Amino acid sequence: MDKNPLSMQVNVDDFLPASEEEKAYMVQMRPSSTFFKDGCKRLFRNKVAFVSMIVIILITVSSIVIPMFWPYDYQTQLGVQPGHPVDPSFNNLAPMEYSTTEQAAMAKGETVFPHFFGTDDHGRDYFIRIVYGTRISLAVGFFASIIVLVVGMTLGSVAGFMGGRVDMVIMRIVDVIYSLPDMLMVILLASVMRETLGSALEGTVLQAIGSNIISLFIIFALLYWCSMARLIRGQILSLREQEYVLAAEATGAKAGWIIKKHLIPNCISVIIISTALQIPSAIFTESFLSFLGLGVNAPMPSLGSLASEALNGITSYPYRLVIPALVISLIVLGLNLFGDGLRDAFDPKLNQ
Repeated sequence: MDKNPLSMQVNVDDFLPASEEEKAYMVQMRPSSTFFKDGCKRLFRNKVAFVSMIVIILITVSSIVIPMFWPYDYQTQLGVQPGHPVDPSFNNLAPMEYSTTEQAAMAKGETVFPHFFGTDDHGRDYFIRIVYGTRISLAVGFFASIIVLVVGMTLGSVAGFMGGRVDMVIMRIVDVIYSLPDMLMVILLASVMRETLGSALEGTVLQAIGSNIISLFIIFALLYWCSMARLIRGQILSLREQEYVLAAEATGAKAGWIIKKHLIPNCISVIIISTALQIPSAIFTESFLSFLGLGVNAPMPSLGSLASEALNGITSYPYRLVIPALVISLIVLGLNLFGDGLRDAFDPKLNQ
């Protein structure tokens, strides 16, 4: 019978046990997950960021794998052979063009590997120099970002957690570095360190890397950690007042242990995003310094040094400038779009 809506009598039917179908309908369990897994899912749903990540991975893998089987080397002058006169026909070849010696060998039935991007004015295969230049630029950007991450995370976390005079001293150092003209300081430090480190590295393991690359890493460690330190300091200042930090201090935990076990893991989203966005900045700085002649040591190429060398023959061989410029643009654009995707995926404030 229908119950009178004004009646205070309890409807017994509402207390009957639910069936299995009703339980399955009412209870929708969400599978267990973590912050990292949720961020990866959001990142993969971002098509622009996902495509950018694939492009960066392909460029990185290609720069590592291609030199393993490529028949030409980045520093070998093809027209120069011991005991033979210099063959100038190897110099300044256009893309997919062959020298006189190679054409004669092909006429005899021999197989000659083509020069996809031609050769430079020293008879070196330009394609493999672009590949090596991409490898150098990516390696410099990656390791420079790691250096910035380590220095900025250490100083920022110490300043944020300790506070007081320690925080004041570190932040005043940051203010002083921010007040300096950025590019002028980079050029001056690169010029000075190139002269001072040249003799100091002779006979050491670091001599193969070159004084210019070492000086570039030192410049990043001295100047480019400020933004990372400020971001992490701001996060630490908001997290150090949480109850779990107070509980850890009450149990006698040391400051280093609290920073390492509690505060840094809770800043991981800011760390990932900042590091990803720092890599294209480091690559652009390296390319800029190499363009000015303060980058990698010759004959090792980088994308900036290749673009600088191409200026001498820009009217006759414009593709030598266009190709490294396009590679730099593609790498920086891909890393920036990937960094934006990481920010959208891992920043909790954007996912509320």
